Amino acid sequence: MSEKLEQLNQAAKETVESDFLNACGSQKWSRKMAESRPFDDIAALLNQAEQIWRNLEAKDWLEAFAAHPKIGAKKAVPKQSAQSAEWSHGEQSGTRAANDSVLEALAEANRLYEEKFGFIFIVCATGKSAEEMLAICQERLNNNADTEIRIVADEQRKITEIRLKKLLESEN
Repeated sequence: MSEKLEQLNQAAKETVESDFLNACGSQKWSRKMAESRPFDDIAALLNQAEQIWRNLEAKDWLEAFAAHPKIGAKKAVPKQSAQSAEWSHGEQSGTRAANDSVLEALAEANRLYEEKFGFIFIVCATGKSAEEMLAICQERLNNNADTEIRIVADEQRKITEIRLKKLLESEN
């Protein structure tokens, strides 16, 4: 068992809830993860994270979505912790090389998306260019709300998994 996993298993509930909240902005998910300890190994933690996520209500998903900055945004959202903001910045690194016209188109697509669905565009941005994210957003604007919330929930699940792995690799 990794040293960091052992620390998560033994940490105070409030401390580990905060760590989990950095990975996924849902209070309920974070609380249920903290209550699920101890985890035998990283695979068990990741499996439990996915099971809890899939069984949450839409309002819990929306809370997690709201903890993300918009794709291409320059600053963190008010609800976002420093750790989460740092991870978001790294995940969206593909937008830093984009030219102004792509960033403007992405901002407009974000606006249309939020207007249509009532929540921000979420995509697992790791490894994607701004152009790829723009194309994904524009394509997903064709979806209906029921389809889109499920897609976004799965994108959040992917992001959470990446962040949990980062949390387990961290020096803290």
